[in-house]
Amino acid sequence: MTKISIPELKKQLKTYKPEELVSIIIDCYKSSSDVKSYIHMMLEPESTENQLFDEAEKKISHQFFPDRGHPKLKLAEAKKAISEFSKLCNNQARTIELMIYYVELGVSFTSSYGDIDEPFYYSMESMYQNALNKIRTDSGSGLYHLFRDRLKGIVRNTDGMGWGFHDQLAGMFYEFAADYEDDIE
Repeated sequence: MTKISIPELKKQLKTYKPEELVSIIIDCYKSSSDVKSYIHMMLEPESTENQLFDEAEKKISHQFFPDRGHPKLKLAEAKKAISEFSKLCNNQARTIELMIYYVELGVSFTSSYGDIDEPFYYSMESMYQNALNKIRTDSGSGLYHLFRDRLKGIVRNTDGMGWGFHDQLAGMFYEFAADYEDDIE
């Protein structure tokens, strides 16, 4: 399959009649769940975003604490849910919320099942750092104040966990929080 450039695509599409374009869009809608979600976001942004957020939360939760069976811990699947939500909705605060939720579930999983391995902790630390980086891009401090207690809670709840997990998260948080607060607990 050859790739077509955007200008060439525009040129081609301008030759179609409106009913032909509608037919193409409907075919795309039927053939791809991503296109379906994208079109829903365009037509009903608020309700679609809420639905996609709930679906992403469930996908993340399922990897750590499924309704039935044993945890899968396919962290790539949980990360993919966050990435897909972010691409479709472009809502910074809710994307950060999913990232923090991912780490919170990782911490809860460790509390429930005991010490995990280094790659698991690295994944949690990486997601935590990514959330901090996204918050840092906020022009004010609104996102920091919105998520501060949850970010602090993660650090508090990791006390005593292995592989230097707590120390790493604490270092990240307190270095980050120093940019927003004069007196950090």
